[in-house]
Amino acid sequence: METTNTSPFAFLSKFAITFKLIVIGFLAILLLIPAVMIQELIHEREMLKQTAVAEIGSKWAEAQLISGPILTFPMQFEKTENQKTSSYVEHLHVVPDDLKVTGTIYPEQLKRGIFTAIVYRSDIEIRGTFQVPAAFDEAHFVGIKGEKATINVGLGDLRGVEEVVNLKWGTETFTVSPGSTIPDLQTAGFHVALPMEKLSPGAEIPFSIQLKLRGSESIYFIPVGQTTEIKLSSAWSSPKFDGKFLPNDRKLDEEGFEASWKVLELNRNFPQQWKDDSFNAQLKAAAFGVELLSPMEDYQKSLRSAKYALLTISLTFLMFFLVEILGKKNIHPFQYLMVGLSICLFYVLLIAISEHSNFNFAYLVAMSAVIITICLYSLPLFKSKKYTLALGGVLLGTFGFIFVTLQMEDYALLMGSVGLFVILAATMYITRNIDWYNIKGSSQSE
Repeated sequence: METTNTSPFAFLSKFAITFKLIVIGFLAILLLIPAVMIQELIHEREMLKQTAVAEIGSKWAEAQLISGPILTFPMQFEKTENQKTSSYVEHLHVVPDDLKVTGTIYPEQLKRGIFTAIVYRSDIEIRGTFQVPAAFDEAHFVGIKGEKATINVGLGDLRGVEEVVNLKWGTETFTVSPGSTIPDLQTAGFHVALPMEKLSPGAEIPFSIQLKLRGSESIYFIPVGQTTEIKLSSAWSSPKFDGKFLPNDRKLDEEGFEASWKVLELNRNFPQQWKDDSFNAQLKAAAFGVELLSPMEDYQKSLRSAKYALLTISLTFLMFFLVEILGKKNIHPFQYLMVGLSICLFYVLLIAISEHSNFNFAYLVAMSAVIITICLYSLPLFKSKKYTLALGGVLLGTFGFIFVTLQMEDYALLMGSVGLFVILAATMYITRNIDWYNIKGSSQSE
């Protein structure tokens, strides 16, 4: 009569593989703690860089926003009610009929410690024509207060002005004064006061302004002309065109970029003339320009790669487990833990090295160091060069897959989905003949 072995040892032996899988899964989840800490470290280093960049900008000049020129008339009104006369002032703002801006941007890189900020110098020419209002025939209008109008040009940071600025108005030249007379529209900038005798009603008056301007990271414009044309060029090869309008034409290569915009009155949400602060929000919302930024910062790449930590750890643990099953090896959970911590160390090395060199070089060095370390550690465990080389191939393929995914930002989801499917299919194929309830027997049969 056949007897069945029901001893506790037989029961434990039968479910040893399941227990081992549970332990390995627990270790993989446990290693998410240092992975999350690494992501926090990346955020912290990124914040330190942003602080350093902001400090450099505060010393050099902040990002520039050029708004104007805007011709402003302080209109005096008198109104009589119940035999009482009261006076008040309203500001009429007039923008150019046509506005042409031509600029060349010269980027520079300044360092604060190990961090680099992008700043620039620029040569900006602003020219166009104003149509002076033919008459002020509004009710209760009595005249221009002080008999002077002002032309204001807004800037993001006046500290960026490097040379004396002159306004050429018709055939005359005026030196500008600091400050804006319309702070609700332009918080900072410069202005010129023009006597009314220089503003013939209905006249079209050409103007031009030359600016040598410094700034940090970006330069933006507000299209105040009835037709606004802006042309910019620079040796910076990684621009980001942003704002309300994108360039109509652009040329981008390794030597730099050229971009041109054309904005019509119909494209924006404010008129050629308005009073006081009627269109302040619409004016500011129409800004557009260019940022001198890299397509993807190294910290962003490091953060994205760290999000693949669980995938890398799981694949490595899977390889170790298959070696245990197919090669009849016995690997202790502590050894799994050491390998997992080595993979976590990859991301720390990547951050540290990329702060001092190119990201791709940092990735290659960190990847090579970790793969070599894990393979050398695994060789005496596996006691097989074949399995060790297979592990090295898995690690190389995993890190290579992550690197390619980081470079192909637009196709990251597609790459990730296809990669995971291939990995799952390969694992299913390798383990298709394993009898998980009789590991010894299945291994021998293979």
